[in-house]
Amino acid sequence: MPENVKNRRRYTSSRRREQAEETRRRILDAAQDLFLTHGYTAATIESIANDAQVAAQTVYAGFGNKRGVLFAVLERAIGGDDQPIGMLERPDPVRMRAEPDQRRQLEMMARGIRTIMERAGPVFTVVRAAAVTDPEIAARYERLQEERLRNMTKVLEWVRERGPLREGLTIYQGADILWTLTSADIHSLLTSERGWPGDQYERWLADTLVASLLP
Repeated sequence: MPENVKNRRRYTSSRRREQAEETRRRILDAAQDLFLTHGYTAATIESIANDAQVAAQTVYAGFGNKRGVLFAVLERAIGGDDQPIGMLERPDPVRMRAEPDQRRQLEMMARGIRTIMERAGPVFTVVRAAAVTDPEIAARYERLQEERLRNMTKVLEWVRERGPLREGLTIYQGADILWTLTSADIHSLLTSERGWPGDQYERWLADTLVASLLP
């Protein structure tokens, strides 16, 4: 095959991939804005498609249904992008795992959680509200929380690799504490309900994690 034909095919394939990624981004941007502004129930596939300037069928083809769109929005908000990378494999957790000082690890954890919650906290609120009346969303949200607990268990194991935990604290009890303190619920209570700025929340979380988990 002539080289110029191969190059054209690679260019066409790359261009199509970029166009698909741009379409997905527009759909998720439009959906997030509608979910946060009007709520899950009021936002429709048609309104998402209209705001994203695509056909409704394009949304269905990419996400299956509105629940699929909602969780794609949430996953992007949690991860910070739309790449299929596990949370603990992202750069910040990798750096945290490599940090030799336990307290510094937990400070890094607090900063990472603040960053995630500032992006994803409002979307968590939408998901929790939708879960009240939609059993499928409730079940999927429960699975997400179970995955978060597994991740927190691994994170605490990283911390324990650098030194002892608080006397009498098992890895499972510590993971429950870590899972609770880093939840969207607590972030919302302190920042939205009580008006704490991000710096204050981050400092509180770091101090509380150290006091709760380390000797």
